[in-house]
Amino acid sequence: MSFKPTLRYVVFIAVCATTCACGLMPANSMSNSEEAKLNLQMGVRYLDMGMLEVAQEKLDTAYNLEPRNPEILNALGVFYERIKEYEKAEEFYQSAINKDNTSYYIKNNYGRFLCERGQYEKGMLLMQESLDDPMNNRTWLELSNIGICYIQQNDAVQGEEYFRRALQINPAYAPALLEMLKISYNKQQYMSARAFLERYQAAAKHTPESLWLGFQTERALGNRSAAENYKEQLMTAFPTSKQAQEAKTAISK
Repeated sequence: MSFKPTLRYVVFIAVCATTCACGLMPANSMSNSEEAKLNLQMGVRYLDMGMLEVAQEKLDTAYNLEPRNPEILNALGVFYERIKEYEKAEEFYQSAINKDNTSYYIKNNYGRFLCERGQYEKGMLLMQESLDDPMNNRTWLELSNIGICYIQQNDAVQGEEYFRRALQINPAYAPALLEMLKISYNKQQYMSARAFLERYQAAAKHTPESLWLGFQTERALGNRSAAENYKEQLMTAFPTSKQAQEAKTAISK
């Protein structure tokens, strides 16, 4: 799976030495385990590309071959969360952690999922365990997810601390940059908000939220030209978003 800066989950899979060699290997020459890993690899890549139907087909094939494999269960949790079937997602995440309660990336995914469902205590505990794992070399993910969990509990002070820690490790991590943009804007620290927005733009594609915040930030700074530019981008790229609808009338205020 390619790592995109906007991702807040992790799916680790066993990858063949060369993708082409894996794809050309006759199915009847592979064991069930090898075939399951290949289908997991392809399923996660299709999921990453947004090709959900074929991703489900590959992940289901992997699951049928190895239904107790925690990596497959974790990937299915991510899939069902993506399509907003949250009960199924939780079942797969729970099954994954039951099969492997030492996996830091499963703990991160499940912990983040629980926080987003309002189960803060359990979610924070899992993510802290993931953060503390010495094998974890992507701790900016957990730090950002813990920060977001604090924000969900209306604790912006603790949230900001974790986002800054994440950005010390990975200065281009887009979710942490976006959260710091929002925090700076809400604190009326508009120059700081602009700086975080510029860093965000260099790391990820705009979303309706980032364009709206850019529009509002430049309005607050009195830069009408830049504000209009963000508004135009918002109206062009995301015309049906709630942010675009709000921007239609905001400039006249």
